[in-house]
Amino acid sequence: MGEANWDVVVIGAGPGGGSAALHCARLGLRTLVLEDHAEIGTPVHCGECLSEVAVQNLDLELPDEVISLHVKGIRVLFPNEVEKKLTEPGYVLEKHLFERWLIDESVKEGAVFKHSHKVKGLNKKFKLENQFSNWEIVGEGELFPITTKMVIDASGVAGISSKLLQNSNQIEVIAGFQYEMIEVENDGYLDFYIWPKYAPHGYVWMIPKNKGRANVGLVTTEKKGAIKFLDSFISDTYLQNNEKINPPWRMEGKKIKPFGGTIPISGPRNNTIDDGLIMIGDAAGFTSPLFEGGSHLAMKSGKYAAEVAKKSIENGKYSKTDLKVYEKLWKSEFPPYHKILKGKTALYDLSDEELAIMASCMPDEMNGMSIFTKIGVGLKILIKKPSLMKKKAISVLLSFGYSRAKYYGW
Repeated sequence: MGEANWDVVVIGAGPGGGSAALHCARLGLRTLVLEDHAEIGTPVHCGECLSEVAVQNLDLELPDEVISLHVKGIRVLFPNEVEKKLTEPGYVLEKHLFERWLIDESVKEGAVFKHSHKVKGLNKKFKLENQFSNWEIVGEGELFPITTKMVIDASGVAGISSKLLQNSNQIEVIAGFQYEMIEVENDGYLDFYIWPKYAPHGYVWMIPKNKGRANVGLVTTEKKGAIKFLDSFISDTYLQNNEKINPPWRMEGKKIKPFGGTIPISGPRNNTIDDGLIMIGDAAGFTSPLFEGGSHLAMKSGKYAAEVAKKSIENGKYSKTDLKVYEKLWKSEFPPYHKILKGKTALYDLSDEELAIMASCMPDEMNGMSIFTKIGVGLKILIKKPSLMKKKAISVLLSFGYSRAKYYGW
């Protein structure tokens, strides 16, 4: 076999792909980024938030132009007007500008970026029988076919390598949609409504942005009725008189409509590596399954993938066995998915009344709850509504803390 054209090919230019490309380029790897869309970051698929703790953990210095608003933290709103806060600073981003900035930074470091390049197939090449050599990537675009020592799959929830290689389990997804609205008052908090009436098996959000703009949306397992639920929430609340507009990245003259997509919610795929292949971000199932935050985990998994790729290429060893260190890295730091999923399942079993009672037992400020505070909450629940203990209310409370994760914030 001849020498591969590239050390690493990153498939996808979202936050995970951008992070992987930036770190690969910084490490001196010949790095190519392929994006199937004509431009980076559009359409926007998420709420556009990032905690300051996550920014610090990711060693990022965000430029002012990608920040829409500095925020104080999260307010969680339950039925019967019960409110709790998780005060912790962070940012609401202009996500399309943020993703473009990541790719621009990677190009400055030596990576090559190509848009309108759609991957259609991945073919393994071997030096000898069962001894992996490199990948041949085929698809639509001027550079194909492409040969590379390593592939980093940042292709989003579709997980192009999983579909083509059948190397992983299927993941459960949830629908997420939002409008951009204007003249929305805010006090610097992101509002998350755990309110089954408007978001069955999900939640509603109001994420403020600059100049009175806000993302107002929801996630729900009821994919077909998602937009109707969202419209109902807006018409029944203080937002009923606020105007919906198209976001700045959408072409002028287009009909105003919600934007969003599908989000993985069942935790990581059971296999995130193969010979010369690493899956990151949504492709690997890396979102916290309580509030579905994924950008911080996507970017950190991209950094891990770059570090593992660098070492593998230096050693000339790319087999699945050689890449197991990648799975050890993310498993040691990412939130405990199985515990969060247990709490989330219990959360969705609660009625509006039970949610309100449980929430009323929690402290007004949820950030940094001590073990004694948690015990106190459990005792209050036991006194007010003993049946909640049978419904695993404690695992619900714990899932809020697990989801936050000390390295990533909200």
